[in-house]
Amino acid sequence: MLYGIAAATAALLLAAVLAALLRVPALRAGIVDRRRQRRLPLLGGLAVVTVTCLVAWVGQWTAIAPLGQGVGDLLVAATSVAALGLVADVWRLRPRVLVAGTVVAAACVVPYDETGVLGGILAVGWIVVASLAFKGLDHADGLAGTVGVVTAFGAGACAAAEVMDGLAVLLSVFAAALTGFLMHNWHPARIGLGACGSLFTGFLLSSALVFTRAGYGLAPSAAVMFCLGAVALADALLVVLARLLARRPLLRRGPDHLAHRLRGLGLTPPGSVVLLSAGSFSTVLVGVLVHTGWTGEGAVLWVAGGALLLVLVLLRIPVQHPRRMPSTQVSGPLRVRNG
Repeated sequence: MLYGIAAATAALLLAAVLAALLRVPALRAGIVDRRRQRRLPLLGGLAVVTVTCLVAWVGQWTAIAPLGQGVGDLLVAATSVAALGLVADVWRLRPRVLVAGTVVAAACVVPYDETGVLGGILAVGWIVVASLAFKGLDHADGLAGTVGVVTAFGAGACAAAEVMDGLAVLLSVFAAALTGFLMHNWHPARIGLGACGSLFTGFLLSSALVFTRAGYGLAPSAAVMFCLGAVALADALLVVLARLLARRPLLRRGPDHLAHRLRGLGLTPPGSVVLLSAGSFSTVLVGVLVHTGWTGEGAVLWVAGGALLLVLVLLRIPVQHPRRMPSTQVSGPLRVRNG
């Protein structure tokens, strides 16, 4: 426990310092995105990934907090996905490249001996969808990071309930690193996660849930996983429905996300993030209670119904679409170079 507290504290401080240090190099290199007419550097995710891996490696190397069987491979795969996202932040990548890379990484970490073939295929699909859904959350200051922290604590609680101490410590370190990053990402953000950090977040959390739920039934596992990823999945569903109904390309950026729609109702940018984070806390809590047996699986129906109702209501909120939207949400941000 003492090591866990020390590791989390170190991760928080190191991530905060490293994110601040990477801001200027990102601006000078032109690794930026446009957010509400601001140039936002995108190397915050690199800080989160670096600190998480560093602290986890120290625990493994000193044998104070070994990651355990399969967890080290999970972290390596998540880091590989983050590296692919970093390439997408620096250069343009086709969406199929990001998807294919995530599929390969997911296929390498699923414990097929416990999930079975069908369960393994579904687990790979879940990891890919959750990773891309978390990437989509990186459209508003503080949203992806805050939802990621809440989900990491929930996934860590599920891992601790299964006596997966190494995985639980890894998730607590990751949550602390994200918290340190959030010191610079709250509105108005001074640095963003980018594809590197958002893909790493989604992949690590979804893979951790697959490890935690391995050996359980498919339906109960799907219920728990849905609860822990409800906000990201609802955001992705809203975007898909909005663009299909408007007959616009799915990969073209636009103000179709949850936070955009909530701002259309009059909420401030921080207010919309706080509201969505509170919703994430509620759904994650339900997922943890279902996993630990404190409540029945029927509670998931309330989460699913609430998420669907939210999507349908916000789908009717009009938003102002700019005439021209450069770049795509999945293939990488708009790069703005000085001069």
